[in-house]
Amino acid sequence: MKAVIQRVSRAFVRVDGETVGAIDHGILAYIGIGHDDDIETGKKLIDKILTYRIFENKEDAAKAGKLDLNVAQVGGGLLLVPQFTLMANTNSGRRPDFGGAMRPDLAKALFDDIVIYAQANFASVATGQFGANMQVDNINDGPLTFLLEV
Repeated sequence: MKAVIQRVSRAFVRVDGETVGAIDHGILAYIGIGHDDDIETGKKLIDKILTYRIFENKEDAAKAGKLDLNVAQVGGGLLLVPQFTLMANTNSGRRPDFGGAMRPDLAKALFDDIVIYAQANFASVATGQFGANMQVDNINDGPLTFLLEV
């Protein structure tokens, strides 16, 4: 399982012109699910995202400018967006091979379970819509973008 996470000032997802998920300050996380992934993998990834320190500690002068705080410590939100393209094999040719992505029906069920886990462990969780043509808009704060794998 992979996630591309971005520290954002705001982010939202639209489907057919309607906003389906939005956060102000926090983390936008694109989630890729592979064949061997399961709920335990998903829980590890969510735990890593929620505890990953990508926010500056502005209160402690000794730590000024250091990435020292996680999303909960800064009162941020989490926007989870399913993105099977993260599982693409791009090592050869000019066309991505999506064979590494989990079948959509299984991936949707697992993504839904991951969202439930995130909501049980964090107060402010929004999501994109699995399988939809989504338009994601965000202001990347930094910019800070990281690839996480579990």
